[in-house]
Amino acid sequence: MIPVRRAARVLNARYRPAQSGHATLAFSNSLGTDLRVWDKVAALLPDTLGLLRYDTAGHGLSALEHPMSIADHGADLIGLLDAFAIETAVIVGLSVGGLIAQQVAISAPTRVGGLVLSNTAAKIGTPEIWSARLADIEAGGMKAVADATMERWFSESFRTEHPDAVTLWRTMLLHTPAAGYMDLARAIQDCDLSASIQAITVPTLCLAGGADASTPPEVVRAMAAAIPGAIYREFPGVGHLPPVECPDAVVPAILEFVAEVAQ
Repeated sequence: MIPVRRAARVLNARYRPAQSGHATLAFSNSLGTDLRVWDKVAALLPDTLGLLRYDTAGHGLSALEHPMSIADHGADLIGLLDAFAIETAVIVGLSVGGLIAQQVAISAPTRVGGLVLSNTAAKIGTPEIWSARLADIEAGGMKAVADATMERWFSESFRTEHPDAVTLWRTMLLHTPAAGYMDLARAIQDCDLSASIQAITVPTLCLAGGADASTPPEVVRAMAAAIPGAIYREFPGVGHLPPVECPDAVVPAILEFVAEVAQ
C-alpha cells in the first residue's frame, strides 16, 4: 500500500508499473467498497500490464477532509496518475467509479487511453432514492442499509451459492465510515453527466450485469448508445459487482478491449 497525498487528503493506493509498451489500468471502486473489490480481477491480469488501484476518498484507508463532488473525485484520480507519472491509463470504473471515470474522460481526455465502464450510468438513481438511503443511514447507521445493499450488489444465485462471500462483503460495507459513504452518495445524487458524455471521444467498453438491480442493463445500454463508438457487453445473471461475481468473464472482456485499444 502506498499513501499518496492529494490536496488535503491522503489516498491509499497500490501501484504496479507496466512493462515497456504495455498499458496501465487504473481502477476506481464502487460505493461502499474499497480497492479490494478488484482483487480477483487483478490476480487474473498479466504481469505486463500496469495496475493502479486506490480507495476512493472516504472509503477503505483513504481520508475524507471535506465534502467532495464527482469532479473532485475525478481530480483525485488525475492526481494519482500524476503522482505515479502515468501519462495515460485505461480507466476501469465500477458504479460510482464509472461516474468518476466518465468525469476524467470529459475533463482530461488526453490522460485516458480508454474507458471500461462497469455497471454504471451517466446518472445513477434518482434524488428520492438517495434521499431515502441517506435518511436510513442517519437514523440507523450502515447496518440500516446492509441487507438491501447485498440484494442490490449480488444476484440471487450468488447469494444462495456463496453465503460466506456475501458475509465478507457485508462486513466491508458495515466497516465503511458512514460519513464517507454518505458524502459519496450525495456526490452521486448531485451528478448528471447525461449532457456531457456525447463528447467522450476515447474508446469505451460498457459492461452490464443481467441481474443488476442498481444499474440495470437498459440503463447501461442507454449510456453506451450515448457515447460515440462505445461497445456494450452484458454478463447474464450477474448482479452489480461483476469483478466479485464473475471475474473470469470480466478479465477476458477487459483484455480484449485493451488489445483493441493498443492497435
